[in-house]
Amino acid sequence: MEQQAIWAISIFLLIYGLIIAEKIHRTIVAMIGGVLMVSLGIVNQETALHHIDFNTLGLLVGMMIIVSVTAETGLFKYIAILSAKKAKGEPVRIMVALTLITAVGSAFLDNVTTVLLMVPVTFSITRQLRVNPVPFLIAQIFASNVGGTATLIGDPPNIMIGSAVKELTFMAFIANLAPIAAIVMAVYIPIFVWMFRKNIQTAPELKQSIMDLDEKAVITDRKLLYKCVAVLGITIIGFFLHQLLHLESATVALAGAFLLLLLTGEHRMEEAFTKVEWTTIFFFIGLFVLVSGLVETGVIAKLAEQAIELTGGDVVATSMLILWLSAIASAFLDNIPFVATMIPMIQEMGNMGVSNLEPLWWSLALGACLGGNGSLIGASANLIVAGLSGKEGHPIRFVQFIKIGFPLMLLSIVLSSIYIYLRYLL
Repeated sequence: MEQQAIWAISIFLLIYGLIIAEKIHRTIVAMIGGVLMVSLGIVNQETALHHIDFNTLGLLVGMMIIVSVTAETGLFKYIAILSAKKAKGEPVRIMVALTLITAVGSAFLDNVTTVLLMVPVTFSITRQLRVNPVPFLIAQIFASNVGGTATLIGDPPNIMIGSAVKELTFMAFIANLAPIAAIVMAVYIPIFVWMFRKNIQTAPELKQSIMDLDEKAVITDRKLLYKCVAVLGITIIGFFLHQLLHLESATVALAGAFLLLLLTGEHRMEEAFTKVEWTTIFFFIGLFVLVSGLVETGVIAKLAEQAIELTGGDVVATSMLILWLSAIASAFLDNIPFVATMIPMIQEMGNMGVSNLEPLWWSLALGACLGGNGSLIGASANLIVAGLSGKEGHPIRFVQFIKIGFPLMLLSIVLSSIYIYLRYLL
């Protein structure tokens, strides 16, 4: 192996180890890794820039702006309170309602944004009911990762895969992944009810306090609400039609974001830009450059070659390898850097004679997204919910979560294996 490849592998493993250790912020670590790849001449700056997926970045920024402005209206609080009232203040029904809202929201907003909006509302409702919020939050973590699996924009791994493979459109993600996401949620919800029902009982008078809430009072700006709902609707329609319109998903998201800023006035622009998670954006940039070193030195091609040798190039075996490897890895590693490494590897398999790559892409998406439920560090949404819960005095422990999360994650991957085999490989 030539010297440059050894340097690329060494830097990649060092940076990956530091990301897992979480002693230094992952964005700083990823950017330093990217800078090292360029500084040591493993890739030049121009080549590194070509490896940065600006479609992924544009899609993330656009949706972050739209959601940050929409959140100001109180729309998400309104939906949660209305659902709690429809559930007659019954804690188990409320848990199911909030779980379903989280799943649907995660499909069309992105799972990190959805949990940031849902968790404060959940605490407000559980305080009034005087029940432990942790079962509600654990159910919402699962729902965010499963719901995010269903669409192109629901989870960062899907955004990355969709940007790398132009044939995988917004509609293609829904047609191929929404059915299995719905099946997994349909299996999960009765399990949550069975597991948590005894821990979230409350008194009749406390149920009545939920019924006395006025959901209309949380809507802070009706004019802004109408504008946000209209633009969000137009943007989602744009995602459905983006292939027909010959537009990239990032163009649709950014067009929606700046249309909303145009309609709401430039005074909101500064605040909207402060709500963009720039640390996440630069984390992606660092990762793209980091992985470019492995691509340009031929390391990814070698890994793809070895994977094909292991499976004999058989699509069934290769799909199952990717699905299970992605799930187990994503349970304990951040799924974003893992997917960033896997994408060029699958592309390389296409150059080596694997003719039908479609099952491989869906296997990667399912493994990376659903695998995030395996442990508390498996996905960004998990860590955000745990952090917010800890601040409220209800810590979610790593061992406590993994006892529930890992078996349920394995169940979802078994269901996904059956689905992939029956739909694509039979």
